[in-house]
Amino acid sequence: MSIKKISKNQPDNFEFNSKNNELAKKIIANYPEGKQQSAVMALLYLAQRQNNNWIPLSAMKYIARYLAMPYIKVYEVATFYSMYNLAPVGDYFFQVCTTTPCMLRGAYKLVDVCKKKISENENEISRNGKISWMEVECLGACVNAPMLQINDDYFEDLDEIKLEKIIDNIKQDLTIKPGSYKGRKSSEPEENRITLMENKNA
Repeated sequence: MSIKKISKNQPDNFEFNSKNNELAKKIIANYPEGKQQSAVMALLYLAQRQNNNWIPLSAMKYIARYLAMPYIKVYEVATFYSMYNLAPVGDYFFQVCTTTPCMLRGAYKLVDVCKKKISENENEISRNGKISWMEVECLGACVNAPMLQINDDYFEDLDEIKLEKIIDNIKQDLTIKPGSYKGRKSSEPEENRITLMENKNA
């Protein structure tokens, strides 16, 4: 798991655009009086989506004022969770799960592909400016390990060759398809659906 990288180049100001300002108000309204600060995670996500998938320090200060809470508490949340990016990322942001199930199924081979095809270091945007990557903890698709997340989509049942093909397609501006790369649906068994009675080896 990598240490959070905070960008050295920070914008001076941040504020929600009109659409996100209305969304923020609706989110806050879901919480009872006195508990509005519980909306901090959702508001950080809005800020990240508005700011090209990363959160500047000015956005954290803005959210702290928005929710009438100490800035350090917003900072603590933003730096704790891997889903918040505190520095610019590529247009295609690869999050490689290296928790135990994925590790046992070859996650570090996927990491090696990222080092070779994207950039040697985590949180470093590729030369063409399109892609960056980092290691993360469990993404919740353990049955289909190894897997990774690209922006909002999951790519599962991967190996080195399949991941290299995905990266090559991105570099060539070709469409990439999320989901299982073994063709299975959801998290069904690899050898199709069977029962104990139907399994001759049971």
